[in-house]
Amino acid sequence: MDFDFQWLLIGLPVAFAFGWLASRFDLRQVRRDNRDAPKAYFKGLNLLLNEQQDKAIDAFIEAVQNDPDTTELHFALGNLFRRRGEFERAVRVHEHLLARGDLKSTERDRAQHALAQDFMKAGLFDRAEAAYRALEGTPFAGEARLALLSLYERSRDWHNASAVASQLEQAGSGSFAARIAHYACELAQEADERGRHDEAAAALQRAREAAPQAARPLVQAGQRLARAGQHAQALEAWDELRLRQPAAFLLVADAYADSARAAGRAAQAVAMLRSLFDKLPSLDLLRALGRLDAAPPLLPLLQQQPSLSAAQLWLAQPADTRGADGDAGLAAVRDAVGRAAKPLQRYRCAACGFEAQHYFWQCPGCLSWDSYPPQRVEEQ
Repeated sequence: MDFDFQWLLIGLPVAFAFGWLASRFDLRQVRRDNRDAPKAYFKGLNLLLNEQQDKAIDAFIEAVQNDPDTTELHFALGNLFRRRGEFERAVRVHEHLLARGDLKSTERDRAQHALAQDFMKAGLFDRAEAAYRALEGTPFAGEARLALLSLYERSRDWHNASAVASQLEQAGSGSFAARIAHYACELAQEADERGRHDEAAAALQRAREAAPQAARPLVQAGQRLARAGQHAQALEAWDELRLRQPAAFLLVADAYADSARAAGRAAQAVAMLRSLFDKLPSLDLLRALGRLDAAPPLLPLLQQQPSLSAAQLWLAQPADTRGADGDAGLAAVRDAVGRAAKPLQRYRCAACGFEAQHYFWQCPGCLSWDSYPPQRVEEQ
C-alpha cells in the first residue's frame, strides 16, 4: 500500500496545533497557581503589618495549603505561632519541615534553629538544649551557643555554662572572661554550702585566673577567710581588692573593719580607711570607721553628697551633739530631700508611663487623651 504524503502534510500542522494548545493550557495553569499562592502570602503579610495576627495566620495557612512545598510560608507561619505563644503549633510546623526528605541542608539547619527557639520559648529547656546541640557545625552554631549559654545561666548549670563560654571565646565571639569568673564564683559558693571547702578554694582560684581584675573573686575569698576565722588573710585579700577595684571595696568595708579589730590591726585599718575616705567619700567607709570608733564628722559628707541616707543618719544624731553645725546640717538635709523628691514631683501617663513635670491632657509619648492622673507620682 502506497503511503499518501498528503496525510503527512495535513497531520503535521494538526499535531503542532494540538501541542501548542496543550502547552498553553499547562502554562496558564502554572501561572494561575503561582499567582494564587503569592496573593495569599501577600495578604497574610499585609495583615501582619497591620497587627492583625489572627487573620494573618489564616491567610498563611491558606497559602501553605495552596503550595505545601514552599518552605518560606512554613517559616512565616511557624514564627507567627511562636510570637503568639502557640508553641505546640510552631513545633509541629518546624518538625514537619524537618521531616521532608527534599529539604536543602541550609533550610534544614534553619528549621532546626527555629525548632530550638520554639522549645526555648515554651520553657522546654531539655528539648531546647538537644535542639541547639544539633546545630553544632552549622552556620547557626554561634547563635546556638549563645542561646545555650543563656539556657545554662537560667538553669544555674555553671559547669556547662563555663564550657560553652570557653567555646565562644575560642571561636572569636568576644571575651567571656568576666562571665567565666562569675560561674566559678557561683560554683565556689555552692561548694561552700555543701561543706566542700577545698572545691570552693579551687573554684575561686580558677575565677582569679580567668579574670585577674575581677572584684568578685577577691570579695568572696576574703569573706570565706573571715568566716573561717583567718582574719589576717582576709585583710590581705581585701587589700588587694582595694588596690584593684577601690569602688568595689565599699562592699566589704564593714567586714574589713571587723576583721581588722579581730586581727589586732585596728590602727592600721583606721589610717587606710581615712585615706580612702578622703579620695572616695561614702557612707560605707564612714560606717566602717564608726565600727573602729574613728568616724569623721558626718556634715561634710552630707554637704558633699546630699543623699537621703546621709540625711537620715544626720537626723538620727542626738540634737545636743550637733552644736553650731545644726543650721548648716538642716540646710544640707533640705537639699538632700529636695533632690530626692524632684523625680517624684512629676505626672505619669497611665497608658505608657511617660513622665513630665507639667500636666498634659494628651500624652506626648503615646498621644492618649486624659491618660494623666491629676496626682503627681509621689501622691499616687
